[in-house]
Amino acid sequence: MFTNKENQKVPNVTFTLRENEEWAQRSTDEIFTNRTVVVFSLPGAFTPTCSSTHLPRYDELATKFFDNGVDEIICMSVNDTFVMNAWSADQHTQNISFIPDGNGEFTEAMGLLVDKSDIGFGKRSWRYAMLVKNGVIEKMFIEPNLPGDPFEVSDADTMLNYINPNALSSDTVAIFTKPGCPYCTKAKELLTAKGLQYEELTLGKETTLTTMKAITNADTFPQVYINGELIGGSDDLESHFNA
Repeated sequence: MFTNKENQKVPNVTFTLRENEEWAQRSTDEIFTNRTVVVFSLPGAFTPTCSSTHLPRYDELATKFFDNGVDEIICMSVNDTFVMNAWSADQHTQNISFIPDGNGEFTEAMGLLVDKSDIGFGKRSWRYAMLVKNGVIEKMFIEPNLPGDPFEVSDADTMLNYINPNALSSDTVAIFTKPGCPYCTKAKELLTAKGLQYEELTLGKETTLTTMKAITNADTFPQVYINGELIGGSDDLESHFNA
């Protein structure tokens, strides 16, 4: 079993990063002192679960974390800074800080450095997430010690639910938009103001006019769906919220 380090201070480590084509450093004192920070650590950049689910969901929910007092969300892995920077660029993340624990010092001090030599990874981090306040670990979600790479408790939803059980909306929202559409911008602003996360399907990128017509039976933008119900355009959405 892995040791839960709740109520203990984070290890004292200095990380080496590459920023703007120059070497830089961030210490744990700088990252955690007088701040509230969420850290999620994973086995490796570019790996399937990390790229498809773990990282994207933290990025998607970042604004809700920030609204609930979190100052920074950190993705950590036992990879070098070049790999982490390339992964960040590949994932188009907007709200996540990438910390390379290249030598595994932080992860080892956390008691979560594991040997994955059987799959050619060498020493890597076990998957976990933690909430740190002023350098002290308040809560840890450590994946169960099972074969493979379990992903059951270190996800963004579980962490956000711990911080504020009312922060997550159960609504599922999708919006069809087109570039340069002011009504689309208005609708997205309305959704954001209500704290609703949405999936945007943009004409010419994620969808075509034919597809939108087939689904919505409309040819104007935007078209908003909430929980499977077609709400309509921006004025319809405003009326929906007012009702």
